[in-house]
Amino acid sequence: MASSVDPQPSFGLPNTLRLGLFQGCLGCLAVIFAGLLNRVMLSELEFPGLLVGGALAFEQFVAPSRVLFGQISDAHPWAGRHRLPYIWLGTALFCGLAVLSVPLIFHVGRLLEAASQPELALGITALCGLFALYGLAISLATTPYLALVIDRTSEAERPRAVGLIWCLLTVGIVIGAISINLSLRSLDGITDPALLEPVLLGFMGRVAAVVLVLTVVATVGLEPSNKQLDLPAGGQRREDSITLAQAWALVSSSRQVLVFFSFLVLFTLGLFLQDPILESYAADVFGMPIAATASLNAIWGMGTLTGLLLAGLWIVPRLGKLATARLGCQLILVSLVCLALAGLEPRVPVLQVVMLLFGLAAGIGTNSALVLMLDLTLPEAAGTFVGVWGLAQALSRALGKMLGGGLLDLARSLQQAFELAPSVYFPYAMVLSVEVLVAFGALVLLRRVNLRQFREDTGRSLSKVLALELG
Repeated sequence: MASSVDPQPSFGLPNTLRLGLFQGCLGCLAVIFAGLLNRVMLSELEFPGLLVGGALAFEQFVAPSRVLFGQISDAHPWAGRHRLPYIWLGTALFCGLAVLSVPLIFHVGRLLEAASQPELALGITALCGLFALYGLAISLATTPYLALVIDRTSEAERPRAVGLIWCLLTVGIVIGAISINLSLRSLDGITDPALLEPVLLGFMGRVAAVVLVLTVVATVGLEPSNKQLDLPAGGQRREDSITLAQAWALVSSSRQVLVFFSFLVLFTLGLFLQDPILESYAADVFGMPIAATASLNAIWGMGTLTGLLLAGLWIVPRLGKLATARLGCQLILVSLVCLALAGLEPRVPVLQVVMLLFGLAAGIGTNSALVLMLDLTLPEAAGTFVGVWGLAQALSRALGKMLGGGLLDLARSLQQAFELAPSVYFPYAMVLSVEVLVAFGALVLLRRVNLRQFREDTGRSLSKVLALELG
């Protein structure tokens, strides 16, 4: 049975670049959440590391919703469209929640300072709940978005489309970091919450408004309606309109799905375990102010952009997807070792060079991993598979945020328990050492990925699921 969403003959470069604006918006918001708010919570408001990592991790704990949202967008169109309504609704929700996060963070900071109970417990619960809702909104928008990329591109177009779209994600990270640097330079040296809160709230409000407008500009008109595809008003039955139980039967029947799922978890964890503590590492060990630590994301982003372009235009065509992914994992491993060693003799230029190299390695690894991810996605069940791969990445981001903050607290506790020499460097070195081991694990798992076997196993599984449903 032919799918009703066969890729267009040619999606075209202008449409690909326009669609990539949405990824740029996500990159801009990501650097604000991962780079700015966690730095403020850890260093300026002195939140415990586990609280910061745990609260931010709730954004990812709702990751199973990605499978559900992928199924919903596959099976339930709005106004004849399967993707755009969900993208727009999700974007409106996460922009609003991003603005609300700032006053709530500072409210919890005041409760922590006053040590007031049970108000503090309620405030922490509300903060975790807000980040969970933010994660749901992100999942609602991004899962249909990635399915739209698969819907509208052919297999031949997809590597270029992925490279360009993720380049724009990195451009968004760089723009977000530069915006923080320029807009919040007046906050250098300021730790008074009463001065920080209004400035950060105004900044977040402006960013959310821009993201909302650019998302509509990026996606409007890029998904044809059922009527334009000559389908009935109610929508023709799609091969990927299967239930969640059938989706689970599909993805659990193949060992290769499990192997690649596990690789994505470790690969993403190897990239982002230091995420909740990187800016504080720069602040505490290297003595960098808020605006300067934000610039590290711009440096990392420029390295990532270079790596994405190198991989997409030169390395992947010559080495192949799997070989490039292995190279990316190896370079990430080396970069993390260098990042840990840089703190032994803390010099800001050395840290900046290491972040550039880390970004380059991340770009090479990410490009090949994303192309593999989309290749290991059956077009007939695009929403389901995109949801599963998104689940793997989101779970690892959640684990990274919790483990990053928790390991930092654990290392500080060990210093006190064993009466070790006081050192601001030791706790951060422990986090980075664990991240090195995780990246090595991803490299080992990658050797077990087999594209041909994946397609054979999952193709047979899909046929069985559809046969049972029709039978």
